[in-house]
Amino acid sequence: MKESGKYSYNTGSVPTFHDADYTVFACTLAISAFIGIFYAIKDRKKQTTDEYLLAGRSMHPIPVAMSLLSSFIPAITILGTPAEVYVYSTMYWWISVAMVITALGAGQIFIPIFYKLGITSVFQDIDKRFGRPTRVLASIIYLLRMVLYMAIVLYAPSLALNAVTGLHLWGSVIAVGAVCTLYTAIGGMKAVLWADTVQMVIVFSGLITLVAVGSNLLGGMGEVWRIANSHGRIVLLEFDPDPRMRHSVWTVLFGGSVHWCCVFGTNQAQVQRAMSVKSLTGAKCSIWLNVPGMAFIITLSVIAGLVMFFYASARCDPVQFGIISKPDQLVPLYMMDILNQYHGLPGLMLSCIFSGSLSTISSGLNAVAAVILEDFVRPMRCKAITPARATFLSKVFVILFGLLCLTFAFLASFLGTSLQLTGALFGIMGGPLLGLFCLGMLFPWANKWLL
Repeated sequence: MKESGKYSYNTGSVPTFHDADYTVFACTLAISAFIGIFYAIKDRKKQTTDEYLLAGRSMHPIPVAMSLLSSFIPAITILGTPAEVYVYSTMYWWISVAMVITALGAGQIFIPIFYKLGITSVFQDIDKRFGRPTRVLASIIYLLRMVLYMAIVLYAPSLALNAVTGLHLWGSVIAVGAVCTLYTAIGGMKAVLWADTVQMVIVFSGLITLVAVGSNLLGGMGEVWRIANSHGRIVLLEFDPDPRMRHSVWTVLFGGSVHWCCVFGTNQAQVQRAMSVKSLTGAKCSIWLNVPGMAFIITLSVIAGLVMFFYASARCDPVQFGIISKPDQLVPLYMMDILNQYHGLPGLMLSCIFSGSLSTISSGLNAVAAVILEDFVRPMRCKAITPARATFLSKVFVILFGLLCLTFAFLASFLGTSLQLTGALFGIMGGPLLGLFCLGMLFPWANKWLL
């Protein structure tokens, strides 16, 4: 595992975190753990799976919306989107438009169907339409995808930060994975939702700080925009229909819409949280409230990429000169160069990056526990399992998959850049599942014989 290249070309030395930075990061982990402990104590007498997996179906749309936003803007987005803009152009911004389209569609088509069915696992709907074997196969594909995805989300930011800042690779992986597994296992869905809300505030704060301090240091956004435009990084109206192009309006809108339809409409982690809201109207609102938040996050990430490009144009390209080995390491490099003089701010950005990982993994662990319980355990036991026993098993599944996620994390060291990798993973495994759900929901004559 390569750990060379820890370098700041601002000073020519290895950048390091100050004690204040580690304190900020430790507080982020401690707050998340505290939320889990709080709800474990508060709801200790409510031993039902509805309470543990669906927060008693009594949540307000706002924390659910913040949780959805936090989970769908993981660390790989915070690291990958600025790098994408830095290396290529701002065409990736169109993904936010694709998000708007699919969020509105999911709120009108998929969520009402799942909500009215009153199910816990989305694959219960597959069973009703296409039979038990199809349901089991779809569940296995989902579980495999989530384990690999959570491993990437956990490993990628740790590797990027290790390569640039010297942050202990496996120390950060284990710390984040352990804390996330702990508060998800003991606190259930309520802990996940409220921890995600806190983490989303940290993500907003970190990105705004990086953009504000960086643009101010470089003479303002007007100068940043001018330099980026002169070097061909400001591209927003590329309509070339050639599918071989990396990004055009057509490829980003079409590909992004399919990707986010899979995420918003049929992903167990998303549907499960929407089902935790008191009413169908509230569930729809929790989806729609994501739209401005996601557009803002993507826009901030794009601007961060432009700031990074302007910063490099005045010095040297860290990728070209071998200062870093992967584009994913760009954000940590600039984070240390721009913010290192302000003790505590690099720690805020560190918390911002890992907050994305915490929220994504916690919601994923909660989702896989629900899938294992509803799609495998209950059918085998003929639904005779008691509520207390089912809740206990759900906690065990969260812990087991948390450990499995840590075990699989090392596989990410053999793979490509995080943004491309997760896109490919969702396309390969998420696309067929999306097609299956669309077939069942939009074509009422389809069944297990006409599949």
